[in-house]
Amino acid sequence: MQERVLSKKKNGMAVLCGILLLYVISIIGIYFGAVNAYSTIIFFSIFLMVVTTILLPGLKVLKPQEALVLTLFGKYVGTLKEDGFYFVNPFCSSVNPAARTKLNQSGDVNDSPTMLAVANKAAGTNMEVYNNKISLKIMTLNNNKQKINDCLGNPIEIGIAVTWKVVDTAKAVFNVDNYKEFLSLQCDSALRDIVRIYPYDVAPNVDTTGDGLSDEGSLRGSSEIVAARIREEIQKRVEEAGIEVVEARITYLTYAPEIAAVMLQRQQASAIIDARKMIVDGAVGMVEMALERLNEKHTVELDEERKAAMVSNLLVVLCGNRDAQPIVNSGSLY
Repeated sequence: MQERVLSKKKNGMAVLCGILLLYVISIIGIYFGAVNAYSTIIFFSIFLMVVTTILLPGLKVLKPQEALVLTLFGKYVGTLKEDGFYFVNPFCSSVNPAARTKLNQSGDVNDSPTMLAVANKAAGTNMEVYNNKISLKIMTLNNNKQKINDCLGNPIEIGIAVTWKVVDTAKAVFNVDNYKEFLSLQCDSALRDIVRIYPYDVAPNVDTTGDGLSDEGSLRGSSEIVAARIREEIQKRVEEAGIEVVEARITYLTYAPEIAAVMLQRQQASAIIDARKMIVDGAVGMVEMALERLNEKHTVELDEERKAAMVSNLLVVLCGNRDAQPIVNSGSLY
């Protein structure tokens, strides 16, 4: 289905003036025929008023970044995309299968209440009036969070925000049943396919690029790369729906509740080990520096046994979790 843009229909103001003129002529004709008892003039004036009334639905008003897909007795006629005041065939009907779909997104076209909507509200009815205009603005879809297993089998919860817009109204209306629901479903599917390739955090012997070599890709550390791959995957899936995916971003990422506590303990243990390694490295460096300074200045001569005792005491003091309680030896070293 190829989109056909109707750009030569911006004659709505001229047609509106003509309709008003015909209404005035019809009213004058009815009055003149009633006064002079000319039934032919009355019949012709009423017929002219009916025809003029039929022309009114052909007047269409579009705001910037809105579109209207028109069909005539089931056949696609074209699309109005530029802002302006149009007049089209009054028997044309606008089509938008996603008009009633309200997702967790921005950009749905909502005009001010129409006369029919006001009349329904005044009458106390619950009939809703839907606008069949299609928004061409950039919109943001924020799908629900999903629970997905990463490449190591760990369940995680992840959510994304997808920025998108309609670029081909004919494909969006006729190629899929509901382009909004179609986009939402494809976002969920693409997200699952990409997340299953990556671990939550950096893991050994994991290939995320498909080149056969292990790398350091992860959901937490390579969010920009993961988001780009998610956008490309979604774009491939919604191409036939006339939708362009501008950007995809990860908005929420965490371990699933059932393993969150265990993974937190693992992270805490890893952090403690890293901290201990740093403390030990620093303590060994300080002990080496102390021994070198004592040897350089010949402050005290220590045999190997006393050096070992000194090293042991310094490491205990420097690596301990609590402040050292010194013991003063007033006697002989030997």
